[in-house]
Amino acid sequence: MPSPALALSRSLADASYLADDRTVLAAFLAIELNRPLMVEGPAGVGKTDLARALAQALSRPLLRLQCYEGLDESKAIYEWDYAKQMLYTQLLREAVAERVRGADSIAAALDKVDADAFFSERFLIKRPILQAIVSKQPVVLLVDEVDRADPEFEALLLEVLSERQVTVPELGTIKATHPPLVILTTNATREMTDALRRRCFHHFLDYPPPSRELAILELRVPGIAKTLALQLTEFAAKVRALDLRKAPSISETIDWARALVTLGQSALDKEIAAATMGAFLKHEEDREKAIAKL
Repeated sequence: MPSPALALSRSLADASYLADDRTVLAAFLAIELNRPLMVEGPAGVGKTDLARALAQALSRPLLRLQCYEGLDESKAIYEWDYAKQMLYTQLLREAVAERVRGADSIAAALDKVDADAFFSERFLIKRPILQAIVSKQPVVLLVDEVDRADPEFEALLLEVLSERQVTVPELGTIKATHPPLVILTTNATREMTDALRRRCFHHFLDYPPPSRELAILELRVPGIAKTLALQLTEFAAKVRALDLRKAPSISETIDWARALVTLGQSALDKEIAAATMGAFLKHEEDREKAIAKL
């Protein structure tokens, strides 16, 4: 791995994120080539946390846009503050009335009114994407679970991803002074369009092998016994191979480890494990299948 990428790997580790070489290289190239990074993979493998760790490693603020069905530009990019515009209209009406008293005609009074003021930045509500574009310092923009949004939403992203700019019809095109590092995550619940994929550096993030999950547990759960950590990571790998409603995420393995450490466990005892497995698996039928593996 190139030395600059190794430096990024160390910075991510300092941010409590242990990334494999492929993930580090993908993030490094996205940064160096100024390309959006699309991170695809099952839920709970650390896609969102990668964005957090990159923001910390790069000393940048993190702006997050959580995607959902029905998301549109008014919640993702910008909208006008109609309440303030109405208040401004009322104040303007009163001001015009005062001017009319001293003017030859209403037209003369209206000539002094700044019509463009209705659609100026003072009435513009900046949502996460526009906040990232106009930021006075580089930021990391996380577009989380983009596959949850409607396919039409992807079209709104194309200008941002390719040109690092946003067009507001009333104001024109706003270009980024400091182009944000854009991280898009997807759980692959639906297929992303080719237009969106073409503008991104793509990386697939899967569950880590037991050896790396062991290192993650030891980093994130201080004081965990080596035996318990080994048993948990091996057990997690076996459980994920089962036919489950929801495979346990890395964060859920960490939660379970913390619960067992809190109870003073240094090894995986079947009775205690069965009683605390609600921290690890979230569906009763999954829990029953896992207990059979203990």
